Amino acid sequence: MQKIMAQAETKLDQPRRALLIGVQTNDMPPGEGVELLAELKELVENLRFVVTQHQLVLLRKPTPAFLLGKGKAEEIIEMAKADKVDVIVFDAALSPGQQRNWEELAGCPVIDRQEVILEVFADRAQTREATLQVALARMEYSLPRLTRAWTHLSRQRGKGSMGGEGETQLEQDRRVVRARIAHLKEELVNVVKQRDVQRRRRLRVPVPTAAIVGYTNAGKSSLLNALTGSTVLAENKLFATLDPTTRQLELPGNQKILVTDTVGFIRRLPHGLVEAFKATLEEVVVADFLIHVLDVTSPHWDKHRETTLGVMAELGAGERPTITVFNKADAATAAQLAAARRAVPEGIFVSALCGTGLPALLERCRELSVPSLGPVPLLIPPSRYDVIAKLHAIGRVHSEEHTEGGILISASYPVAQAGLFTAFEQVSKPARQAAKGRRKSGISTTP
Repeated sequence: MQKIMAQAETKLDQPRRALLIGVQTNDMPPGEGVELLAELKELVENLRFVVTQHQLVLLRKPTPAFLLGKGKAEEIIEMAKADKVDVIVFDAALSPGQQRNWEELAGCPVIDRQEVILEVFADRAQTREATLQVALARMEYSLPRLTRAWTHLSRQRGKGSMGGEGETQLEQDRRVVRARIAHLKEELVNVVKQRDVQRRRRLRVPVPTAAIVGYTNAGKSSLLNALTGSTVLAENKLFATLDPTTRQLELPGNQKILVTDTVGFIRRLPHGLVEAFKATLEEVVVADFLIHVLDVTSPHWDKHRETTLGVMAELGAGERPTITVFNKADAATAAQLAAARRAVPEGIFVSALCGTGLPALLERCRELSVPSLGPVPLLIPPSRYDVIAKLHAIGRVHSEEHTEGGILISASYPVAQAGLFTAFEQVSKPARQAAKGRRKSGISTTP
């Protein structure tokens, strides 16, 4: 069993020499293969591989045996042998059979983009939840590829006095891996339950929540640090952050919200990995609104935006209110800024490094965090300063005046928390009934 687990879960030895092969098909936009190959190079280098060469192959029609034609496959293998590479990495997805054929022909490991991403995630995982999620995704990926790990698959284990052929080593391996997958899923369920308890505890306090999403290495963690003064790990590398981190943010008007930094996305993110990380990404689903961060200096930010929006839609958060934030504005050219403004007129341009643009972002967060009734006039007795504190915490106080009858306040607050303040509202009966109708329908009365 230990040998099987080691094959399925041990990371690739480092450092290694790698040959990268990109693929441009007829159904891909011109130039996309080059972009994806450059992205694969960065992924591989994040695993501390030494890239000897990278080549883009124009693929008109895939073949079942090697994906590429036999002649092209032999040419690539000759190139790999000349460079004395330890591994060949494909940017396209390889079936288990194709991987097996390549490895038999090349005499070295041959992996695809999905396996590289799994290794990067495994290298970054820190918490118990992230570790379990990565292990589950890797085991599910390895299950149909077990034949790559063994050369003794015909060996039988007898059944003792019952006679018979017994089960093959491959069958034993598959049984053990399936048992391991089942065990990981059970462990993950328990961890997710604990996470749900923590989330429910946070939601007991009526504080709005926001989730920072975006393409990997767009500067999400840096933005969280700039907004909240926290010290979340922020490095210039892909997938520096895997585990969601939540920090409190104080907005204009003393209102507080919770902001969560989430894992970054990438084109061709393995679907199984998205499924495995849904527990982590649930922070996106339950957030009141999203902060979508884009690197305005990237020539491919529009495609990065499509990728993130696509994953959001898959998670059921496609209709969530979203603030589009173009980060690294301090490093962008005038042409890059102008192009982004034309494409996304409502976008906010900031620099997490310099702090420029953050006041505008904070104000927009304040607007979205209070889908409110209001401004509503309230008369609070002097003995109920707890109500005033609650207003400051979850809503926005527009004005505050001390009178003989108490503290007269004009405030906006979330519709869901309106019941806490109904007794103090200073409105006529018809207006109160109209407000109740709006609350039931979820309509905001904020101008």
